[in-house]
Amino acid sequence: MLNEQQIESYQRDGFLSGIPIASQAEVERYRERFDELETIEGRENSQNKLFDRHFDHEFIWDIATHPKILDSVEALLGPNVLLLSTHFFCKYGPNKGFVAWHQDLRYWGLEPPVEVSAWYAVDDSDSENGCMQVIPRLFREELLEHGTSETEGNLLSVKQEIKLRKEEEQQAVDCALKAGEISLHDGMLVHGSFPNRSSRRRCGLTVRYIPTSVKPVAAGPLGTNWNWRAILVRGKDTEGNFDLQPPPYPIRKES
Repeated sequence: MLNEQQIESYQRDGFLSGIPIASQAEVERYRERFDELETIEGRENSQNKLFDRHFDHEFIWDIATHPKILDSVEALLGPNVLLLSTHFFCKYGPNKGFVAWHQDLRYWGLEPPVEVSAWYAVDDSDSENGCMQVIPRLFREELLEHGTSETEGNLLSVKQEIKLRKEEEQQAVDCALKAGEISLHDGMLVHGSFPNRSSRRRCGLTVRYIPTSVKPVAAGPLGTNWNWRAILVRGKDTEGNFDLQPPPYPIRKES
């Protein structure tokens, strides 16, 4: 899926955006399935509490293991890839909910800190409804200290936030996506998003991938009573760093 220029861009800047993945039929089917899940779970849960639902909802598994996404991730991580987790972020507008500047890997307890996140757009995502923003190249070699956000509405699990200088924030780039497209970003990259100021929903599924060489060395982001439930989705796992889970559904071989 990714050409040499895209791979070089990702390695330099830490992200790619606007990668087409789903057919129009898939776009509609995935949105319909999420609408059904949203009706069952309610808006509060759908906003940021739907973790790892690929184990009990096949459409989420289908997105997470979409051949075009896995091809793209394999181009960045190599042939042996684990699906680490899935997580919906759904912003309803107009609303003050935002995602503060942060690095995904700060609280994940993974070593070495190597991870790629695919953000699949269930709905169109743009600056008006609070699309993800990234700061290219910023702090990809170190994990920064995260404080606690003083602004009400931070959707992150422990309200974490990196305090950036004004000139750093001015480098931010919008990752605007049409439904059915993905962005990819490095787990060390600083990113966040503004509130949804529109009347449109902004729903996306974040899918986390790591190479099999990565080890869990501490509790995951949800605390000591929660463990990663990794699944091998490409290649082989010769390291055995995780207690792998069986695939809940078949992995589709072709797009």
